[in-house]
Amino acid sequence: MKVLIVGSGGREHAIAWKVAQSPKVDKIYCAPGNAGIAEFAECVSIGAMEFEKLAAFAKEKEIDLTVIGMDDPLVGGIVDVFEAEGLRVFGPRKNAAILEGSKAFSKDLMKKYNIPTAAYETFNSPEDALAYLETADMPIVLKADGLALGKGVLICNTREEAKEGVKTLMLDKQFGSAGDRIVVEEFMTGREVSVLSFVDGTTIKIMTSAQDHKRAGDGDTGLNTGGMGTFSPSPFYTAEIDAFCKEHIYQKTVDAMKAEGRTFQGIIFFGLMLTEKGPKVLEYNARFGDPETQVVLPRMKNDIVEVFEACVDGTLDQIDLEFEDNAAVCVVLASEGYPVKYEKGFEVKGLETFKEKDGYYVFHAGTRFDENGRLVTNGGRVLGVTATGRDLKEARKNAYEAANWIDFSNKYMRHDIGKAIDAVGEK
Repeated sequence: MKVLIVGSGGREHAIAWKVAQSPKVDKIYCAPGNAGIAEFAECVSIGAMEFEKLAAFAKEKEIDLTVIGMDDPLVGGIVDVFEAEGLRVFGPRKNAAILEGSKAFSKDLMKKYNIPTAAYETFNSPEDALAYLETADMPIVLKADGLALGKGVLICNTREEAKEGVKTLMLDKQFGSAGDRIVVEEFMTGREVSVLSFVDGTTIKIMTSAQDHKRAGDGDTGLNTGGMGTFSPSPFYTAEIDAFCKEHIYQKTVDAMKAEGRTFQGIIFFGLMLTEKGPKVLEYNARFGDPETQVVLPRMKNDIVEVFEACVDGTLDQIDLEFEDNAAVCVVLASEGYPVKYEKGFEVKGLETFKEKDGYYVFHAGTRFDENGRLVTNGGRVLGVTATGRDLKEARKNAYEAANWIDFSNKYMRHDIGKAIDAVGEK
């Protein structure tokens, strides 16, 4: 069969790498793709938001299954466009992708169906938000309602910070129209854990847990980024927490969406906060996380195409999801200055080392080939270096060892990815 993947980042590289392992697949296309994805797929220069062009391409090439990696096209309704053309596509329809597309929608859903989350208020006007902040408890969290590349969340410790945050989101429009409406939420403390799942509208199957590092600098300092590294499994995601989430969060979310006439088929990513009062939902995403995918998929035993098809066909109950009894750590190599200002176009060296190593992977996020055919940097996050190991500590050691095999002029990385695992000993 022929598969088309839509997207161009490290997540899509990991998906393409995994799809390429399926015996069912003999041709992969990726739009627009990147230099790393080109190893597994024919890259096509169509943008992820060019829905009509993508659907026409899928028809022309007789694509059997299209997999949507990114959030923007899902929230924009790409699945609806493909289905209207009679094409098979993996991902939620527009009316279901709102689970990620609107923070206010997802908070209201959780309140209505009694799914544990932080207390909150929603505001359409900066004046009302500012008035509310006069008496609210600090610290407090402000979230842009719409998509903001994972960066539209401000944690404010003082009232002044919070008022400045409202100005940033609603008046200065730092994240554009995503900040037209904001959610003001109580600040929760605890450890964050990411849990990915496959959903076919009725059945939900949970993948392994992971933990992301959002901040740019060591010790969780600096600005929020798309993610500087991650590890899987999370040692803090215990059997007790899993049982609680299965009862109070996972299935309830799928059932709630169905009850609202928004049947969800695709990936639900649960961002959880493990509070003293039990796990609560921080956010939902309607697709694979990045860089979580880069540690989850190398541990997955299943043929991913079979799982995609089961989600589309509503037969996920027949799939037994299996993951290796090991661990994986991903360290992101970024361009110095990310996420604010950085230079691009530097040659990347050292990737050949990965070819002869088992359990070491490099997933391209921001790379391209220049006019001389050299591999050069082309983004803030350039590469995700993933390594597996018997346990988290071994995987972390391996990942950092591998990160040093690669060189480019303004290479930057955090040196404390997975530091939290030291607090619990072995996994």
